[in-house]
Amino acid sequence: MVKNSNLTARQALGLDIKARKIFGISTLVLMENAGRGVACEALKMLGDKKTVAIFCGRGNNGGDGFVTARHLLTAGIKPDVFLAGKMSGVHKEAKTNLEILLKLKQKVIEVRENNLYLVKNKISKYALVIDALLGVGARGEVKGIYRDLIKIIDASPVYILSVDIPSGLDATSGGILGDSIRADKTVTFVAKKRGMVAGSGKKYCGEIIVKDLGIPLRYATHLKS
Repeated sequence: MVKNSNLTARQALGLDIKARKIFGISTLVLMENAGRGVACEALKMLGDKKTVAIFCGRGNNGGDGFVTARHLLTAGIKPDVFLAGKMSGVHKEAKTNLEILLKLKQKVIEVRENNLYLVKNKISKYALVIDALLGVGARGEVKGIYRDLIKIIDASPVYILSVDIPSGLDATSGGILGDSIRADKTVTFVAKKRGMVAGSGKKYCGEIIVKDLGIPLRYATHLKS
């Protein structure tokens, strides 16, 4: 059962599966709703400012980031989009949204060890950084290019908006997976995650905004925690 309406990582992921298999709500629809919600919040935060960077992982959290970028483009803001690693590592629905961005002539910068200096040199110039690197499914210690980017983003003076949960924060325990983004604001979906109010979650999530994905929370009530 869901306690206090705060979902564990397993419940959040299970709700996505239930949406797809039982109700026919595709992952693409959920991703679209998530990215649109993040973009709406980002536009409120930006106001008249136009400089925004979106850091995307290669999984579904990154897919949310790609959708966010598209909606910002639609609103007249051209973001800088950075991908943790190679585009060839992006698959399924996230790949679909990456390909749409590329067709819209949005540049996506692949970040690897040999060009991290690009991020270090530019990051302080943005009015807003959107963290879409890792989502609720993150497990174990964050390593490699993800850890490098988390360290750079977290050390910057820029306002940080995290997608679903700050990258590197365990969605169930609130523990830190080696390193974590310390967000100023987190846009999460359907309900808060348990790790947001446990452990280090309270310090790392900042202000928490819950956005709708098009499936009611009550459908998570029979998912195991």
